[in-house]
Amino acid sequence: MTTFIFTVVGIWLLALAVWLVLSKSVRNADMDRIKGRLMGKQQKKAKISNSEEPALFTVEEPAKGKIVLGILERYKLNEKLKQLLEQAGLKWNPGRFIHSCMAFFIGAYVIMYFVLSDSARPLAIFIAIFAGFLPLLHVLRLKGKRIKAFEEIFPDSLEFISRSMRAGHAFSVSLEMIHREFPEPLAGEFRRTFEEHNLGLPLDVALQSFAKRVPLLDVHFFVSAVLLQKRTGGNLAEILDKLAYIIRERFKLRGRIRAISAHGKLTGIALTCIPIGVAIMMFFTNPDYVKFFFQDETGNLMIGIAVFLQITGYLIMKKIVTIEV
Repeated sequence: MTTFIFTVVGIWLLALAVWLVLSKSVRNADMDRIKGRLMGKQQKKAKISNSEEPALFTVEEPAKGKIVLGILERYKLNEKLKQLLEQAGLKWNPGRFIHSCMAFFIGAYVIMYFVLSDSARPLAIFIAIFAGFLPLLHVLRLKGKRIKAFEEIFPDSLEFISRSMRAGHAFSVSLEMIHREFPEPLAGEFRRTFEEHNLGLPLDVALQSFAKRVPLLDVHFFVSAVLLQKRTGGNLAEILDKLAYIIRERFKLRGRIRAISAHGKLTGIALTCIPIGVAIMMFFTNPDYVKFFFQDETGNLMIGIAVFLQITGYLIMKKIVTIEV
């Protein structure tokens, strides 16, 4: 069994290394050929001395992670993963993300297989599955952190657009000015929206794409207000001021609700941690009593039901104290 696991890991690492070398060589060859056609032969020769200058365009990499991307396309997950990674602010592609999950899964399984005893080795697969989801949890954490940072300064950007339009600037110019006055991630999202519109994309399409990249209700309100004003007319500056005021009032209400529901959240955490603490104490004080849950079939069934009910109870309490504003 051990030889088989090492063989599988070795084959996977070898295939990954070959794939990286081949994809890099193919990508470099494609870039050289495209640059040669765009720049001409003379500029192609001159690019050797200016190789450190930043690239002016990006090229899709169809050969990178071709097998994984084919599987994702089959189950219609490629676009969703791209959108998730983009919302997290990561420059990964879906293929790299899936390979990271596979690497964590295989690495955790091999480590746990040698660390755990023979009776506890079946738990290695569950620990490996949890480790395989660690890259996803990391991406979701970065996404939440980025969205929260965007939401905190979004009302200020609305007031900035309003003041800029009152000063005589066009709406598109106001979007272009935001990325020089505000920090990331808000600056980057508005800059991308402005560049898409500046390069010929209709304003409504650029704003709808902006709303997809930033899944916030406030952003949808902003996009709807701009598109409605574009079709029917009206004072957009006043609308944006009122929208910024409403967002700030909702922040205040959300803070009050968070303070009121803090007791319920602490209660749920305490009730969830008490059985875990008791199980750890029993493992050190009376290990024979705890081994029953891992060595006996009835014990396995009991601990499985107990974990399921504990997780269910925590989720129910969390749902009760979570109030959307």
